[in-house]
Amino acid sequence: MSPAFTFFIGLLLLILFGWYFATDYGLRKRLLAALLAALLIAFSIATIWPPEKKIALGLDIKGGTSFLIKLQQVDKDKPITPGLLDQAVEVIRKRVDYFGAGEPIISPVGQDRILVQIPGLDTAKIQEAREQLSKVAKLEFRLVYPDNGERLAAIDKGTEVVPPEYKIENYKHAAEDNEKATVERLLVKKKADLGGDRVSGSNAYYGNEGWTVQLKFDSEGAKKFGQITEQYKGHRFAIVLDGIIQSAPVIRDAIYGGDAVITGHFAEKEARGLASVLENPLQTPVSIEEERSVSPTLGADSIRASILAGLVGLAITLVCVAIYYRFAGIIACLALLVNIVLLIGALTMFRFVLTLPGIAGIILTIGLAVDASVLVYERLREELALGKSLKIAVQAAYEKAFSSIFDANVTTLITAVILFWKASGPVKGFAISLTLGILASLFTALIVGRNIFEFFIETGRLKKISMLHLISSQNINFLGKGFLACMCSLALVVAGATSFYLRGEKNFGVDFRGGDLITLSSPQAIDVGKVRAALQPINLADAAIQESNQGGKYYITVRTPLHTSDAVEKQIMTAIPQAQFKVEGAERVGA
Repeated sequence: MSPAFTFFIGLLLLILFGWYFATDYGLRKRLLAALLAALLIAFSIATIWPPEKKIALGLDIKGGTSFLIKLQQVDKDKPITPGLLDQAVEVIRKRVDYFGAGEPIISPVGQDRILVQIPGLDTAKIQEAREQLSKVAKLEFRLVYPDNGERLAAIDKGTEVVPPEYKIENYKHAAEDNEKATVERLLVKKKADLGGDRVSGSNAYYGNEGWTVQLKFDSEGAKKFGQITEQYKGHRFAIVLDGIIQSAPVIRDAIYGGDAVITGHFAEKEARGLASVLENPLQTPVSIEEERSVSPTLGADSIRASILAGLVGLAITLVCVAIYYRFAGIIACLALLVNIVLLIGALTMFRFVLTLPGIAGIILTIGLAVDASVLVYERLREELALGKSLKIAVQAAYEKAFSSIFDANVTTLITAVILFWKASGPVKGFAISLTLGILASLFTALIVGRNIFEFFIETGRLKKISMLHLISSQNINFLGKGFLACMCSLALVVAGATSFYLRGEKNFGVDFRGGDLITLSSPQAIDVGKVRAALQPINLADAAIQESNQGGKYYITVRTPLHTSDAVEKQIMTAIPQAQFKVEGAERVGA
């Protein structure tokens, strides 16, 4: 689906939404609601179909590509410190975000390596990921010798030598139309006049010279850049990235705005990739030590059980709502199905990755949607009991239930936004599903459901409504029992806090504390189900287990809580001797 078409549909929907809320005429309002719902459903189905190609699945469901990155120690006197490792993890996390990889797993391994697992990469994306992950992006600005050409000619003749603070570097000019690329030799300073650590931001844009990368310096960098350009007007200033001269423009005037640009006849992908790595430079070189495709972090049985639980829960919910509220329940079920279609369509359109926590967010959304219907229908029951006509009762029920529905959804939405803002990985997927689900629930409950009701009433097809009433009306003095309720709540809070304190680190799993990562190889294909069964006696059957193969060997990696790798190794070796497992490595991984 082209961006232009998507923009047009979005603009049309926005206009229809505005028109719907602006009009008071009943028939027009219902027609607009029907048109809105039809367009959204059609657009969502077109976005989703075919689902096996359009819906991106996460590492826990489908697997992906795994990279093991090693930080290289350049200077023997400067070892890889935990600070350098943490900096590299954060930089790589931001770089992975650049090319739209949803919910990757990025964890420090041992003292100098990082495990990166990314879902849903095709061959081209894998190559792009390699480049993004391994590029250091050390940016430097170096002055070129004032009389560069004359001094180089004299050096070639032997009448002059290279100045001690300079060195000769090659600058490859990009090929122009119908011309070959040319190489120019430049005398550039050995020591950088300004480092890339002063770059606070970068972005790519299309300008007069093609795709260009714009740099923004911090306050100290802007000041120093201004002083250099003021002092060396008319000189050339080489922009060097990872030891390669990208451009060497002439300083025309002093630049105090804190901006600089890099031109070099970039393709769009190159310019955007360069802007990303410049904004997130590594402090130490890295290399990709290992690359392989990996299976889902959860077993097929766990995935099937989780999805089946969601489908069964949805079916039971639909049946119960339909039985208890009868015709009104059928309308609620229709609205709920529309809700799910819109939610999955939105997830697909915005290219979010669907994970099991994301599915949990969808299931929670179903609960919120049903809750909204229950609030409306119980209010409708009360309005009908007052002797109001069905039309007036429906209008009053939706109007009076609106504040409760809105408040409940907004408070949940605030929590979801905070999770999305602060969390990463699967938790962010849960927050995304929940956020989009809340918006879809409000639309389907308050617009779709209501207008279906009003359509049947206005056309005379619905003149009376009946519902089950299994629980009789009760008048309970909740305020009178407020003190008792507060004391009970306080006691539960104190008990929970005390239990949390006494358990200590046992409260936190591998995601929070880190854990052990053991890699085993076998000359034959490995049944992950048997591995899980082998770990059952030591209560680790729910560990994250992934399988892969490379070079004719089969591998499994098992991620478990801290200090359990020895027990895991012994248990697997003993339980499955025919697999002829060999331990390839056992290390601690960070959270």
